[in-house]
Amino acid sequence: MIGIDVGGANLKVVDTDGAHIHYCPLWTEAPLAEMLRGYAGSGENAAVVMSGELADSFEDKAGGIRFIVDAVKESFPDAVFYGTDGNFHDDAVPALAAANWLASADYLRDRYPGAVLLDVGSTTADIIPLGRFDDLRGLTDLLRLQQGYLVYTGMLRTNVATLIHAVEVNGVFTPVSTEYFACSGDAHLVLGQISPEMYTAATPDGGPATVQAAMRRLARVVCADPAEIGDEAIYGIARQFWAAQSGMILRAVSECAATRGNGAVLCAGIGSALFTKIFGGTDLNRELGGMADALPAYAVREVASRNGSP
Repeated sequence: MIGIDVGGANLKVVDTDGAHIHYCPLWTEAPLAEMLRGYAGSGENAAVVMSGELADSFEDKAGGIRFIVDAVKESFPDAVFYGTDGNFHDDAVPALAAANWLASADYLRDRYPGAVLLDVGSTTADIIPLGRFDDLRGLTDLLRLQQGYLVYTGMLRTNVATLIHAVEVNGVFTPVSTEYFACSGDAHLVLGQISPEMYTAATPDGGPATVQAAMRRLARVVCADPAEIGDEAIYGIARQFWAAQSGMILRAVSECAATRGNGAVLCAGIGSALFTKIFGGTDLNRELGGMADALPAYAVREVASRNGSP
C-alpha cells in the first residue's frame, strides 16, 4: 500500500522508499496521471486523499474530484479514497473533497489524545484538535475556515501583500503594492527559515529560488529595486511579513489549544521545525522520520492498513 495526497500545488507520495514531493500545479493541467504512473507496477494498491479539487482549472469541486479519481485509477484501478466522513470510498463522491487533514487526525488521534496538530504546508496551515475527531467528521474547508481550523497562509505560496498592507522602509511607513511580486517562500528564504531546496513552488516572477532573487522580489513589493532601498530594508520587509504570518497562526493555534485541546501542540509540514520552536511542541518530522512533510499521504496509508483496506 502506498499513500497519495493530491493537492492543488503538490503531489505527495509515501512508499517503502520514503516521502516524495512533486510540484504538480493542477491549475495548469499538470500531468497528474503520468506522474503517478511511475509509482505503479509493483503490485501495490494506493490509499488516496486530496485537496486539489478546488483548483481553478475545474468548473466545480465535483469535476475536480472526478478528474483526480480517474487519474489515480489509471495506475491504481483498485485505489481507495479517504473522505471527510472518515470512511474509504472506491469512487468519486462529494465527501472526498479536502479530506487530507482528517486522515492525519485519524492516524494521530490515538497516539496523541487531546493534542492540537498544526500542519503548515506550502499553501495553508491546518489546525486540528485531535480529541474532537467525531466533531471534525463532515467539515468542509468552508466550515474549517469559519471555525478557525484552516488558516489560509503557508510557507511558500502566500502572496506577501495579502498579509501586510504597509511596511516600514528605512523609517518611513510605506504602503505595499498588491501585485503578486513576492511570496512567503521569498520571505522565509531571505530569513534563512527554508533552504533553496525546500522552495519547491514556482516563484512569482519565474526566476530562481535564490536569496538574491528573493530579495529582488521582496523589494518590488514596495515598487523598488534592492539598490534603491538596501539589503536591511529588504530584510525588514521579510521580518514584518513573518511577524504578521506567525502571529496569525499563533493566535489560531493558541485559541484552539486552550479551548479544544490539552495544551500540547504537534507540528508537521514544511514549517514543522520552525513552529516547533515557537510552541515548544513535538516536531513530527523527528517522530516520524521525515514523513511529516507529507503527513496526509503517510497517514492515509497507515489508516488504510489499520482498517484492512485492500
